[in-house]
Amino acid sequence: MSITLEQVTKRYQGQPVVNDVSLTVAEGEFFVLLGPSGSGKSTLLRAIAGLVDIDDGTIALHGSDVTHVGARQRGVGFVFQHYALFRHLTIADNIEFALRVRRMKAADRRERRKELLKLVALEGMDERLPAQLSGGQQQRVAVARALAHKPQVLLLDEPFGALDAKIREELRWTIRRVQRELGITTVLVTHDQEEAFALADRIGVMNLGRLLEVGAPRDLYARPTTRFVATFLGAANLLLALQGAEGIRLGTTPVDATVRTPALTGREHEVVTVLRPEEVEMAAEREQLTTSYMGRATVEELQFTGALERLRLKLLDNQHAVQTTGNGAEGRIEATRLQSERRAMPLAVGAVVALGARRMHVLPTPLSSFSIHAADEAAAQLLAQAPLLETLAGRMKTRVATCADASDGAPNARPGVAVIEGSDGAALRAVQLLRAGANEVLLLSPSTTLPEQICMFWLDDAARHATMAVTASLLRHLPAEAVCVATAPAGRRDAKRANALRALLDARSEARAAHALETRTELVPGEGPQALGEYLAGLSAPLLVLGTADITTAEAALGALLARRPGMPVLVVYRESAR
Repeated sequence: MSITLEQVTKRYQGQPVVNDVSLTVAEGEFFVLLGPSGSGKSTLLRAIAGLVDIDDGTIALHGSDVTHVGARQRGVGFVFQHYALFRHLTIADNIEFALRVRRMKAADRRERRKELLKLVALEGMDERLPAQLSGGQQQRVAVARALAHKPQVLLLDEPFGALDAKIREELRWTIRRVQRELGITTVLVTHDQEEAFALADRIGVMNLGRLLEVGAPRDLYARPTTRFVATFLGAANLLLALQGAEGIRLGTTPVDATVRTPALTGREHEVVTVLRPEEVEMAAEREQLTTSYMGRATVEELQFTGALERLRLKLLDNQHAVQTTGNGAEGRIEATRLQSERRAMPLAVGAVVALGARRMHVLPTPLSSFSIHAADEAAAQLLAQAPLLETLAGRMKTRVATCADASDGAPNARPGVAVIEGSDGAALRAVQLLRAGANEVLLLSPSTTLPEQICMFWLDDAARHATMAVTASLLRHLPAEAVCVATAPAGRRDAKRANALRALLDARSEARAAHALETRTELVPGEGPQALGEYLAGLSAPLLVLGTADITTAEAALGALLARRPGMPVLVVYRESAR
């Protein structure tokens, strides 16, 4: 039986714990929902089972809408983390309980129980009580009981969480074998990456109530599309590099990297690259490397972990141009190597080695790091502590740098998102930064809090794709509502209004297809930035993502918007039109 979720949302006290999740699980598939505690994965599983009512969206099993159907009528089996066995009943009675409720004949119940005990390798334990079994055996009984009434879907909520490592591994094999033998559609929730890799046909990674990425385990590990997935699925060095027409470079050093998105038209820009620890090559000298040279590094720490040696290294070259953002330490690299490699080249703390990168992957995220442009260090510090910027940088695990202007007062745009205070003259200042080479400029005040709505609006269609991509990137780190806004004259039969409405619907479809982004659409009566400003003035806490392919147009629009709502955070996204 297949499972289809369409824009499923569940709120507690007004806050979404499951936020616009759409997903299809194929018949017979073993699907794993992976995420940290509080990401919404267990709530989503319970919603599929009918144990939790959803506020928005639909849930369908094998094409039939069961959104308002009770749990018992959905034909699913559910396994809880803590077994939920009846302590006073024997194993036989526990397994037969659901069958007895369904008034199955005693002889048929016994036959089904024997089948299931054989399936989970517990023959002969019918008359034991749960307390007489180990934790792993009790969980096998819970699986057998969930399968007793022949459900078409099996749901497992962290079934291995209370077990030790050896028993967890054995139970994984049991559950995977049972699932394959029965061909039953299965969804398992876990926060354990190793568990997900061992069991899943596909993995869906959740965070902050959103489903960020879905894919086969190897694909997600090797080619993630978000920072969170890259770091949550395993150790990762996130390096800030530069992408231009000639490729990727770390500082001044060209490197080989897999790239999913082309370079921005006409401009070199900063990108986030993923380098797994096992892909770091080490040699005594640069000439001995067989891969792209990254620089020299000092060994700071060595750890024996059994089959592998884990190393922490500090870059000596490129340490300012290359910022590691995955491990929270600037200029540091994590590496692993086999014990055979350790024996071939023994290292001690303090040793200097040459580093190479066997394989790097460029994340298709448009936001890399932040550079604050302020009048002095004190003003820069205030902006760095703004709740919005502090939250974004923390969740993105990226750098916030301070950039001084040139001696003549002209702005020095550096890689990353330029950050300025949205005070008087901010529109002109933003335009100067765009002309100096910035691709994104964030205007905010030291008191800017987290937004409740992220509104996207593009001044020309050439900036539409980039505006959507930046909005989607923000929403992976901020629990806000996405709103796609357009303006048009108020007349019902006006051709401009019809075209604007059509463009909004197309944009909503594109956002969903290209970025898995669910958006609300708003067609605001009026024309251009003035009408947009009126609309934004009525929202509680908006952040505007303003796309443009024309810098001059952006200055006028920004001035009008900030005059209507001073202090509103605005992220200007500039992309040159292709010529």
